[in-house]
Amino acid sequence: MKMNDLTTPILDFVRGYAESGAARFHMPGHKGAGLLGFEALDITEIDGAGELYAPEGPIALSEANASALFGADTYYSCEGSSLAIRAMLKLALEGADAPVVLAGRNAHRAFLSAAALLGFDVEWLHPAAGEAYHSCAVSAGAVDAALSRLGGRCRAVYLTSPDYLGHLSDIAAIAGVCHRRGALLLVDNAHGAYLKFLPDGSRHPMDLGADLCCDSAHKTLPALTGAAYLHVHPRMKLDARRVKSALALFGSSSPSWLILQSLDACNPLLRDLPPRLAECLEGLEGLKAALTAHGYALVGDEPMKLTLAARPFGVTGDDLAARLREKGVVCEFHDPDYCVLMPTPWNAERDLARLRDALLSIPRRDALPGDAPAYRANRIALAVREAAFAARETLPVEACLGRVLAGSALACPPCVPIAVCGEVIDEGVIERLRYYGIAECEVVKTERQF
Repeated sequence: MKMNDLTTPILDFVRGYAESGAARFHMPGHKGAGLLGFEALDITEIDGAGELYAPEGPIALSEANASALFGADTYYSCEGSSLAIRAMLKLALEGADAPVVLAGRNAHRAFLSAAALLGFDVEWLHPAAGEAYHSCAVSAGAVDAALSRLGGRCRAVYLTSPDYLGHLSDIAAIAGVCHRRGALLLVDNAHGAYLKFLPDGSRHPMDLGADLCCDSAHKTLPALTGAAYLHVHPRMKLDARRVKSALALFGSSSPSWLILQSLDACNPLLRDLPPRLAECLEGLEGLKAALTAHGYALVGDEPMKLTLAARPFGVTGDDLAARLREKGVVCEFHDPDYCVLMPTPWNAERDLARLRDALLSIPRRDALPGDAPAYRANRIALAVREAAFAARETLPVEACLGRVLAGSALACPPCVPIAVCGEVIDEGVIERLRYYGIAECEVVKTERQF
């Protein structure tokens, strides 16, 4: 398919139906009229519309358009990358006895729910000393050493790149190691859908050797919240029905047709995205240079993310976010150490100007003392699945010493676990929980301490 032949089959069907004036004796209950104004375009899987988890109809035609754009076998998710993460792990581990996944410790909680549901064991790649808990800069050498130690038991390697702070792993080098060692490479690229369309060439994981990958279209593309992609490399030769079956195992049987339309409408826009990205990146580079000159410390190498290390500037990330909010600028994420902003080409030019003026109006002060509590590996008492399905109780953090975590303890966003279900809560975990403002935890219901 040529890029200039891209159509919008989902949009065309839904708009045609909305304009037909048909009497709607099907779901949803609003019958095309309601308080929000978009109800006429909110339908269900009626005759002719097709089904999200079937390999034919308007949705399949639209997914074929997306596949042509991304150069992969691309499938839609209306439930974000969380659904795609669970599905790609299911696909990677099918047929494996006692499967093991080697994963970066900064995995999203969707990875842990997949471990609980699918029952695979996890071997962790831990952050380096002094590295933020949101990050886990994984090198090809570290992956090679871990795969060698596991001696062929590892079926897949799972990485998050870009991470929440904007660090990119060397996916090409890691993919080479994985394939030489006989492991699949799975990448949570939720923050990097746009990497395919960079003006100087793709840096998307599927072009760098990944076997399976997810993107959250809504994070960096003009799609509705919940819109995401699951990409499968053609070399895997996975039949569409098999992929759809994996998605259906975890997904709702009532997908949002508003989200599907937004994914469909994105396709023609993505064809012309590189020049828009080039213009946006030029403006962002100018902003970064001005911020650096003003004394801000920038973190990460992801092109379209702006992460400020706040403490060297004399404020906390939380304080910086509050000051921006007073000036009408709302950031993506903040904690005591960082403030994260996510510009895209769909920010108006005045948005970057307002951000620039707001940040440059804040005077630099002496660096704040203190660092985030150091990360260290926690002792494992139970497998993820065993802990996730155990009877549990909720306790104040101070009462959790020696107990086993039953639910992922999160500073959310960004949904990166400080401790993982099945791990023992020791003094170090409690210190980190307090630092990130977590007051209580779900623990396995037992009086026995580990």
